[in-house]
Amino acid sequence: RSRRARPPATFLFAYGTLMRGYGLHRTLAAGATFVDEGRVRGHLLSLGRYPGLVAGSGHVRGEVYRVDDPELLPVLDREEGYNFERRRTPVTLAAGRRARAWVYWYTGPQQHAVSIPDGDFRRAQPPGRRP
Repeated sequence: RSRRARPPATFLFAYGTLMRGYGLHRTLAAGATFVDEGRVRGHLLSLGRYPGLVAGSGHVRGEVYRVDDPELLPVLDREEGYNFERRRTPVTLAAGRRARAWVYWYTGPQQHAVSIPDGDFRRAQPPGRRP
């Protein structure tokens, strides 16, 4: 009869250690597929070994993934920890398309954080390099 419509894709925007080449990427890759580079509005902070996204007028660069396994999100929530809140956020893909994606926003203390003015964690802390 009629084909069942596929549910809309669930996207996740990664801007730190979930990106390719970093320590937590294998956890993300177990249940998600890379789609494109992307950016979100906000400001990036270095919190030592990982970054945190906070509200701001700039843009933060990262990677957009399609979540293939719904069980992945609770796993990532535990990995990110209590100082991060997952919220749907508008993201602009490199090709110019816009989408809504889950993004982890940093909600913890900022007194020891260092600004990453260009919003690019990969440039501030290349994979494989320790802070």
